[in-house]
Amino acid sequence: MKFFDEAIIEVVGGDGGNGVASFRREKYVPRGGPDGGDGGHGGSIYAIADRNINTLIDYRYARIHRAKRGENGRGADQYGRGADDITLRMPVGTVISDADSGEIVADLDADGKRALVAQGGKGGLGNIHFKSSTNRAPRQCTPGEKGEQRHLRLELRVLADVGLLGLPNAGKSTLIRAISAARPKVADYPFTTLAPQLGVVRTDANRSFVVADIPGLIEGAAEGAGLGHRFLRHLQRTRLLLHVVDVEPLDPDADPVRDARAIVKELKKYDEALYEKPRWLVLNKLDLVPEDERAARVKAFVKAYRWKGPAFAIAAISGDGCRALTFAIQDWLDAHPAHAVATATAVVPSAARSRLSSGVADETAVVLTPAPVAPRRRRATKRADP
Repeated sequence: MKFFDEAIIEVVGGDGGNGVASFRREKYVPRGGPDGGDGGHGGSIYAIADRNINTLIDYRYARIHRAKRGENGRGADQYGRGADDITLRMPVGTVISDADSGEIVADLDADGKRALVAQGGKGGLGNIHFKSSTNRAPRQCTPGEKGEQRHLRLELRVLADVGLLGLPNAGKSTLIRAISAARPKVADYPFTTLAPQLGVVRTDANRSFVVADIPGLIEGAAEGAGLGHRFLRHLQRTRLLLHVVDVEPLDPDADPVRDARAIVKELKKYDEALYEKPRWLVLNKLDLVPEDERAARVKAFVKAYRWKGPAFAIAAISGDGCRALTFAIQDWLDAHPAHAVATATAVVPSAARSRLSSGVADETAVVLTPAPVAPRRRRATKRADP
């Protein structure tokens, strides 16, 4: 199955059914009074996070989702039936935003999380609501409200604790294979990884973390070189970044220090917040360096790169140094737990927002003040004297 991490869809809430103006017509019951029922409510559209789905491919082809409208009211105090709601199942980690305004509608960051994306219209009022002592035969009724219509942008951001960052063929896929049960494709040509890969790393029976491997980043990605910045969004939820560097590139003209600085520069161009995330340096492919030169090679790289943070030297293909790296990551994650920050803001539906801001009713609504339905009084019966 192809991996799709973005889509644009249109959601349309169902219109409310119209209220009806009707009067009771029955033999031997003159002037039966109003009995027009209300219209049913239109169907709403909800989005729910489902852990069994891992791609947005369904929404690349089904772009319009429309809920049904409510039934109209009828006479004899019969109310219209409300329409059923529609539920759209999406991968965990999907961010839903308004394509026109860019406003965040919902962030489905937990399995089972549910969000309203299009509100159905309310049903109109029948003439039974407008009767009063001075208006005993009302002929007023209101139409149903229009359902909310929106264009939504769906963006999948995978949920992971640690993200791998680096050039193509730096050994990121080999590293995730060495420390987890994930089996991404590994080959000797660039851009072997074309979609994000997740792996669960277990350091103990009750201790584990998730690593995300994304396609390689190259210099000029901001201008569209390689696969561009497209997959960097999947690192935005991570707590720690591992910058994987090939200390022994196949190209004799390649400079690992210059390439490492270029990757960090591209990261800063994409997102300043992502650039400020904690980042560790992982020097890979030490198995290609003679054993007596490894310590000097690592020390020279760190000095030339002017790196002050944590640095690890590993050989992912053989697993050398990977165990120490994973335990260090686990200890850091335990010391820096993820804070529950609500990124999804509460959004008032556009139809309701326009009414609240203007303080007036919709154009389709009749400006009438419905009177409450008065309960029927029971005729008092006289009790016989004992």
